[in-house]
Amino acid sequence: MKDLIFSVFPNENFVDLGLYQFGWEQCKPAHSFGPVSRNHFLFHYVISGTGVLMANDSKGNTQTYSIKSMQGFMIFPDQITTYYADKDMPWEYVWIEFDGLRVKSILEAAGLTRSSPVYRAKSKSLREEMMKEMLYIVHNSESSPFHLIGHLYLFLDYLARSSASIRITQGSQLRDFYIHEALEFIEHNFQNDISVEDIAQVCGLNRTYFGKIFKEAIGKTPQDFLLRYRMNKATELLKLSRLSVADIGQAVGYANQLHFSRAFKSIYGMPPREWRNRNRISI
Repeated sequence: MKDLIFSVFPNENFVDLGLYQFGWEQCKPAHSFGPVSRNHFLFHYVISGTGVLMANDSKGNTQTYSIKSMQGFMIFPDQITTYYADKDMPWEYVWIEFDGLRVKSILEAAGLTRSSPVYRAKSKSLREEMMKEMLYIVHNSESSPFHLIGHLYLFLDYLARSSASIRITQGSQLRDFYIHEALEFIEHNFQNDISVEDIAQVCGLNRTYFGKIFKEAIGKTPQDFLLRYRMNKATELLKLSRLSVADIGQAVGYANQLHFSRAFKSIYGMPPREWRNRNRISI
């Protein structure tokens, strides 16, 4: 009988919400993992047994949390963590690693932060539905990417509603309106020579205040988000089209091929031509 199921998601071109890897494990006694840091958000839900999480809080101090069945824990990007199963009652858990534009607001609604990473459900029925969605993803890894992303949305909905700790205020609704306007402008104009000032102007805000609320909502500066959005679009063209590297650079807002190549390498660690050779899909 298997005691581990592990899958890597085959497609990363989802900006709002992306899935990276997921799995289930019946851990051996005292099984440990770490210390390690992740590039994305990673949530574990404990089905049975107990264990311990050691994680850096928002101030960089290491905190220790005892976590038992029907609880869970969230690991945040670049957070150093170690977790290990109890030697007498090792935990069985299911996990999902994900990221995207919508994640930060969902986790805020769930009350999960670096300083408060333990999931404790306030609704048994919603908690059980959340677990079902996680297990569904794990056991249906061969389904289409869009199908799995749909179930990832359902998982996050149950996660937030089962542990919701805050109410959306009028101020946060207004902030969400500005962020929506900014994201829509970027989506329709990323191929043009736009700046952060242009995006802020569309929202009717000064650059400093816009940058502040954007970083709070998205978790990235407007400059970093625009760069990553453009490079994500570039990977799609490199993988699926026969356009030259220069043409692809122009298609995502770079008139100068050298500037495009430098920007691409800063994100993916290699020039666009090399990335294409490794990832291109035959058409």
